[in-house]
Amino acid sequence: MTAVIETRDLTKAYGAVRALDGLSLSIPRGGVYGILGPNGAGKSTLFRILLGLIRPSDGSATVMGGAIGDVAAMRRMGSMIETPRFPPFLTARQVLEWLAREHGATGSADIPYWIERVGLAEAADRRVKGFSVGMLQRLGVAAALMCRPELVILDEPTSGMDPPGIQEMRALIRGLADQDGVTVALASHQLLEVQRVCDRVAILNRGKLVREGVVSELTTGGERLRLSVTPMDRVLEVLGSRGTQDGTAVLADIPRAEGPTLIRALVEAGIEIDEARWVGTDLESIFFTETGNVRTPERDHAV
Repeated sequence: MTAVIETRDLTKAYGAVRALDGLSLSIPRGGVYGILGPNGAGKSTLFRILLGLIRPSDGSATVMGGAIGDVAAMRRMGSMIETPRFPPFLTARQVLEWLAREHGATGSADIPYWIERVGLAEAADRRVKGFSVGMLQRLGVAAALMCRPELVILDEPTSGMDPPGIQEMRALIRGLADQDGVTVALASHQLLEVQRVCDRVAILNRGKLVREGVVSELTTGGERLRLSVTPMDRVLEVLGSRGTQDGTAVLADIPRAEGPTLIRALVEAGIEIDEARWVGTDLESIFFTETGNVRTPERDHAV
């Protein structure tokens, strides 16, 4: 598995505070990779180091096979860090033309195509002074993509967007990975969107990596059978340590193969079962658990 980003014991200290604390991470080529964490976890610091905007205190990192700041490697990537800001007197089209000239890509940047693809066609010749935060995000994404990079880093790409805009951005990001072959590394607080759009995620907390893996594998682990039953106490007695109360229901910590046998035994014991369904941990639950929060919501799975 070829990596587009590699960090080894990467550390960034600001006095006594370590924004990154010995972070070792490998982001594979292809697909969408999510970087998650609460405020202050080190997400933006990591991105700024990878882009050569700040220097690490210790450790090392490579991007696209080159050292940080390697010009040839940097030209193969695009980025948008936080909410972008542009000269207010320029139109969206002029902003991209200006950035293309600065990048030395006037002839290769397909500006009309990317304006259309990020959903700014109707606003292309409007001055950005009147743009909403969501529109600025779209323009920033177009700027990151217009030179067709192999890797793009996006920090909070859906910030300030309404639900339809978030859905459009999700489709764009998935299309970049699935159709264009671009590797996307993104940070977001929209955990549900991350679960829908990302292939793999890394969860950071206080500058350290606390969890990493394939989203589908992380969110299907720990399935339990949720039973709405009467009387509840008798079911808890039957299950013993494998049963826990969940509001007005019981969660049975059993393998799927044992589900039919358990239900049959409960019915034969005269217990009324109103509903039985499998539930699994969602990405939000994992996030809060790994970062020290006790919140543990459940996500339904079809039986």
